[in-house]
Amino acid sequence: MPRMVILEPRVKYQLRKMRRQTVDKRMFQRCHIILLAGKGRKRKSVAESAGCSVSWVNAVVKRFRMEGISGLVDHREDNGSLKLDERFLATLYDVVDACPQDWKYPRPTWTQELLCLVMQEKIGVKVHRGTMSRALAKIQARLGRPKPVVGCPWPQRRRKRRLAELKRQMETLRPDEEAVYLDEVDIHLNPKIGADWMNCGKQKLVMTPGQNVKHYVAGALDARTGEILWVAGERKNSLLVIALLKELTRRYQRARKIHVILDNFKIHDSRATQAAIDALDGKVVLHFLPPYCPDHNKIERAWKDLHDNVTRNHKCRTMKELMKQVVCYLQRRNQENLCLSKKVAA
Repeated sequence: MPRMVILEPRVKYQLRKMRRQTVDKRMFQRCHIILLAGKGRKRKSVAESAGCSVSWVNAVVKRFRMEGISGLVDHREDNGSLKLDERFLATLYDVVDACPQDWKYPRPTWTQELLCLVMQEKIGVKVHRGTMSRALAKIQARLGRPKPVVGCPWPQRRRKRRLAELKRQMETLRPDEEAVYLDEVDIHLNPKIGADWMNCGKQKLVMTPGQNVKHYVAGALDARTGEILWVAGERKNSLLVIALLKELTRRYQRARKIHVILDNFKIHDSRATQAAIDALDGKVVLHFLPPYCPDHNKIERAWKDLHDNVTRNHKCRTMKELMKQVVCYLQRRNQENLCLSKKVAA
């Protein structure tokens, strides 16, 4: 049977004052436990009231009996030198950017235990898995999904030179010239699956059609205003690109030239597309990005936002309904960009 805790009036006053003034939740809890135990409450009842385990109540009471009020103070500052210092966190940041196989471990992905081992090998500091969890939070590391990419086959010098040329082209654009980023996006009736908030123990269901249907949108992002001009079609071919190029010439009738930055997809450089460009008497000029460099085509981000806001986990039962939502989103996006441009101009 655990012994009762006998509190003198002076000690009760000090404990109540500490409980009232502290901003440390753990200190509040320890003071609360001692005050409840001083009333003759059973340990189980104290644990329920304080929101902790009976073993923790016993540990707090034992420390109070041995050291008094000073025993309620957190002693972790006496554990030694700080392990999660700037050197540790900076090294951990570099380690997370790398791969376990760089340190001769066969596993291709990181675990907290493996990070502890590598950090001990690298700087000689041994930490617990819980400490590693706090360290990862300090450097704002996250458990995410890697992005699959294809390496550019061009030599690095040639790739950088081409990207620098395109950047210079954008910076030296004449007032009577326009520039757009062109690309296509696939719209599937079969929903793209994406993360969503769910209640504990439940998993949301996304209904999929028995047979997938596809439509395609070819778009051009204005390099100056961010406005998107688009055309839609049931096939992703040269005719879709030609329709967009003709729409560009109608939209920018007063422009002397329209510079189009795009990737190396075959429909962008087909015979039909080249014939259509020749018929425009040099008004449209194509500038091809290096192979597999989607991050340098600014419209790619717009397509990602389109998927996030419309096609991911969608509940449309027909392609007509889905395409209506796609068009509404693009119109709303253009309107928001227009309002933002007016505010900046003002």
